Amino acid sequence: MEFKRNFYNLFKEIIDRICALFFLIILSPFALIIAFLISINLGKPIIFCHLRAGLNGEPFRLFKFRSMTNELDLNGELMPPDQRLTDFGLFLRSTSLDEIPSLLNVLKGDISFVGPRPLLLEYLPLYSSEQSLRHCVKPGITGLAQVNGRNAIPWNERFIFDINYVKNKSFFLDLKILLITVFKVFSRKGITPNNKPIMDAFTGEKGLN
Repeated sequence: MEFKRNFYNLFKEIIDRICALFFLIILSPFALIIAFLISINLGKPIIFCHLRAGLNGEPFRLFKFRSMTNELDLNGELMPPDQRLTDFGLFLRSTSLDEIPSLLNVLKGDISFVGPRPLLLEYLPLYSSEQSLRHCVKPGITGLAQVNGRNAIPWNERFIFDINYVKNKSFFLDLKILLITVFKVFSRKGITPNNKPIMDAFTGEKGLN
């Protein structure tokens, strides 16, 4: 069992990095066009970097294309995220084009193509012991929760899918998730919660539903 698990992890990491390099090369001209459009519509910086929790909860910098403005309120503070997300930014998110820079994270070994989504560091103390199991594997660009409702499902369901993935991960499951992800991206379903442009922050047990 231990050999099988180690072989799976090693093989997955090799395939992840090879595929990440391949897609970075293939998508580089397209990424340049997106970067140019972002600079016109949203300004700079073009790449959004944010600390996220990775394997075993270790922090890493996640790279994504910027999808929000830097608009400030009257007090000089950033306006709420839902007010800074433009139609162009929502388009980037709904088509997952904002995820292209995350291929660099896959190439570096920070994340995998498949795994629980990397969440904010400030969520770490809020997880139950069961929910913390999501950090026993590398986070991913897509995952079981993303193909079963994405951002349209509540936190408790997302965590259930994450834990199920950790307990049942396999090559077959990874392949299945990747294939469904392609369909989901083209269908653009479950991008945002009902009647909200952005999902509410996780606040612990009281914020699960």
